Amino acid sequence: MVRAPADDALLAGYGTGDPQAAASFIRRHQSRVYGLAVSIVTDPALAEDVAQEAFTRAWRHAATYDPLRGTVPTWLLTITRNLAIDALRLRRSIPVDPATLSDLDLRATGVESEPGRAAELADNATRLRVALAELPDAQRRALVLAGLCGRTAQEVSECEGIPLGTAKTRIRTAMHKLRHLLAEEPETPETELSEP
Repeated sequence: MVRAPADDALLAGYGTGDPQAAASFIRRHQSRVYGLAVSIVTDPALAEDVAQEAFTRAWRHAATYDPLRGTVPTWLLTITRNLAIDALRLRRSIPVDPATLSDLDLRATGVESEPGRAAELADNATRLRVALAELPDAQRRALVLAGLCGRTAQEVSECEGIPLGTAKTRIRTAMHKLRHLLAEEPETPETELSEP
């Protein structure tokens, strides 16, 4: 049985321009790199650009990789994360008609013909967004990567460049806080509480 080359060896070969090492390195890491990029920028075309730039930077800076500071996947995903954040900062927001967003939400959930259900879903989504906004940034990122993007704690650790135990603690703490925030009764306007 032939063992696959180690990440360090592939990166070294990739950095020297070895076409076989380059193909193996990209094949091995492309889904993680693209997955992280798309989870941050949420635009598949932009995520492809970010992923391509991440591999280009890895090729240019392969000689600077230090195994004492982390694994090759952690190093590569840190490059990807930084590029994705930079891409978001540079991207201008495009104005969208709120009615269009509302229609998309209703069609996506299949409740356009059920106004009561649509209102309930919209209320729940608003409560979730508000609760997520109350979490510290690091915990929110870890929870979104794990809960919405389906990343394992190990992958969150690699994406964020943090120890596995820290990733697990952030996810667990964020889930606990979010559960507590969502368990609180939403405030009801006084006009609804007064009797006619």
